[in-house]
Amino acid sequence: MSRINGFAGRRNFLKLAGVGGVGIGASAFGSLLWQGEPAVAQKPATGEEKPKPVNPQAALARLLEGNKRFVDGKRLNPNQSTLRLQETAVAQYPFAAILGCADSRVPAEIVFDQGLGDLFVVRVAGNVASQTAIGSLEFATAVLGAQLIVVLGHARCGAVVAAAKGDPLPGRIGVFVEEIKPAVERVRNKTGSLEENSIIANVQYQAEKLAESSTILRGLIKEGKLKIAGGRYDLASGKVTLLT
Repeated sequence: MSRINGFAGRRNFLKLAGVGGVGIGASAFGSLLWQGEPAVAQKPATGEEKPKPVNPQAALARLLEGNKRFVDGKRLNPNQSTLRLQETAVAQYPFAAILGCADSRVPAEIVFDQGLGDLFVVRVAGNVASQTAIGSLEFATAVLGAQLIVVLGHARCGAVVAAAKGDPLPGRIGVFVEEIKPAVERVRNKTGSLEENSIIANVQYQAEKLAESSTILRGLIKEGKLKIAGGRYDLASGKVTLLT
């Protein structure tokens, strides 16, 4: 199986990453790809053909429609039935990927009104594009076929506030905060709220980092098979606003 959902399968994924199959075969990541193929390559339990990838524009529209339902209190709670559970036990075809903050108030599936198997979600404090986050999103796009990544920041993000203050932090909290500081410095002298400006700048910075740090993501963007967008979630209203 060399193609999955119109994208790179396990072998092509290794080539795309520029790594030989023998060298990676013994690694944990190589094992993940080999073990994960059957779950991705098989047909859904219903016997239907696997769906075509959702193009970036349609995927973004679907997310925003779901968010509007959430804000209006008209959630449909789609794809949460027992049948859907059985379908996704056999295969997954997420139509979009989210790089979001680990904040407990911003669960992507709920705020976008989606269900099982709809979204491939990576959550880390400050919605930071860490190396592990980038690798996860490479898998979501190159292997699973998601054509949209949304970097989702939110109001009053504690990680961004900590980066703006610059105070010493205990344990490993400072590790991800350091990855936000370049975004803060971009807007430190900008008029308005440093906190709010930094939240927006961090979303934009992490989105740029995804494309710049990954040859896989960059290649998919060039081929028109991937779009990376940014958004800001308002904790009080529940609305997601797209950022340019």
